[in-house]
Amino acid sequence: MRKLLTLTMLAVLTVLGTGCATMFGEDKQKVVYHINYNDEKQLNAALGNVKNHINAIGKDKIDVKVVMHGAGLDLLKIANTDLNMQQKVIGLKKDGVAFQVCNNTLVNKKMDYKNDLFDVSKADIVPSGVAEVANLQQKGYVYIKP
Repeated sequence: MRKLLTLTMLAVLTVLGTGCATMFGEDKQKVVYHINYNDEKQLNAALGNVKNHINAIGKDKIDVKVVMHGAGLDLLKIANTDLNMQQKVIGLKKDGVAFQVCNNTLVNKKMDYKNDLFDVSKADIVPSGVAEVANLQQKGYVYIKP
């Protein structure tokens, strides 16, 4: 009984220690922002949320993914012609933000990522936006829907 209690206490302390290490910045905060809407005001606000989040934590202490699918791809479509949106995307990429684009949406909307979207490479494309959000959550990313 005493051995079981000792093992249980060690397990609890290990979990608490891991949580404290994350709280005190020893591990990067992992966050996925989920965008599937195309309201330009809301998209600008979402990018502002991402920038504020990075500023609060520090770009070296955070790993941010912006996953877009459906109407959310309009963020990068708008950025093709909107210099303000381009600058926001460029600035966030410089801060280490990864913008991930849903291949299902590209296919369904017959979009060419090279011509229709701003600054997207093949490496930015994920098979399914919703599946990627779930995948990142399983890997410990915190879900944010701005």
